[in-house]
Amino acid sequence: MESLRVSMHLVSRQVPGLLVNGGAELSLSDLVDVDLHRVRSCMRELSQSGVDGKAASSLNLLREAELLPGWYDDWVLFEQSRLRQDRLHAFHIIGRESLARGDFEIALEASEAALELEPLYESAVGLLIQAQRRQGNNAAALRAFEKYRAKLNEDMGLVPSVAIRRLVADVL
Repeated sequence: MESLRVSMHLVSRQVPGLLVNGGAELSLSDLVDVDLHRVRSCMRELSQSGVDGKAASSLNLLREAELLPGWYDDWVLFEQSRLRQDRLHAFHIIGRESLARGDFEIALEASEAALELEPLYESAVGLLIQAQRRQGNNAAALRAFEKYRAKLNEDMGLVPSVAIRRLVADVL
């Protein structure tokens, strides 16, 4: 408790108004902008109302979203994993909706962002291949397929699903 009191005192002197002491409850001021709250809000909007022209700004926000990097407490690892899964889902929504609207550049960016987090995320590979094909870039689509196929085989000893193979079958 003494450490908490000292820390509160120091923080209150260095950044006045940051902490709100409500007696039994200590919280951040409502004036504090918490990036995780912005990320969660963005993900809620994507899930509820779709992309609606804000795909590029959503992608930038979600790409940078990291929760307490370098922390390894159990609760932090759990929350980092949860945020990572939510980001994957959001990238998939952006990619899928952008592809449907014909915005292939955003679809590519969203797919690539998802694959940075999870290289074997089949849905993202499928979106990436489709976006590249619709741009007329069959060679890039084949490279993406081959990269995925090799990684899937190397890491798990598996072959791509029939659905993924179908996306490049006519090019092969």
